[in-house]
Amino acid sequence: MVKMTLIARVTDGLPLAEGLDDGRDLPDSDMYKQQVKALFKNLSRGHNEASRMSVETGPYIFHYIIEGRVCYLTMCDRSYPKKLAFQYLEDLKNEFERVNGPNIETAARPYAFIKFDTFIQKTKKLYQDTRTQRNIAKLNDELYEVHQIMTRNVQEVLGVGEKLDQVCEMSSRLTSESRVYADKAKDLNRQALIRKWAPVAIVLGVVFLLFWVKNKLW
Repeated sequence: MVKMTLIARVTDGLPLAEGLDDGRDLPDSDMYKQQVKALFKNLSRGHNEASRMSVETGPYIFHYIIEGRVCYLTMCDRSYPKKLAFQYLEDLKNEFERVNGPNIETAARPYAFIKFDTFIQKTKKLYQDTRTQRNIAKLNDELYEVHQIMTRNVQEVLGVGEKLDQVCEMSSRLTSESRVYADKAKDLNRQALIRKWAPVAIVLGVVFLLFWVKNKLW
């Protein structure tokens, strides 16, 4: 059964639309929505390159597709057929692109296409009962295969993002520290040169001064 549906722009993770009635009767719905936001954040940073993926979370599973820099995501029961979940997302994608395509890149505020909820609710009803003749036909459609779509655990997916963030942070810190050390090394080299050549410069200065005084006296 489809539990939750969200659509977001991949480039910056901006939520564009969602099913307004989704998750109201769902235990821990806020936690799952936070996980979805974290997934969108990871996608916006390029941490997951797969254009189609399933992500297990507790008794549910997220399915998403990325097309035209937009992520279409739904959360379903684990028992819900994977094939139907992705066909549901394909239907949403086709209609969303048709209706909102030219305005996706220029959307500046969250949920700019919230009216798309009407289509989400209507389409979700078509996919809720897996025993209808329509859905059975879709399950038997050999032209649409989902076997090669990867399935991963949500902690693993989010953990990869966190680790990559840590690596980036560490890399930036090391770069900054290396610059500091380089500047210190330059200062130390400068001080060493001064200590090395300062006596010579003083002696030469004294000799020059004596030579100048001698010429003045004569």
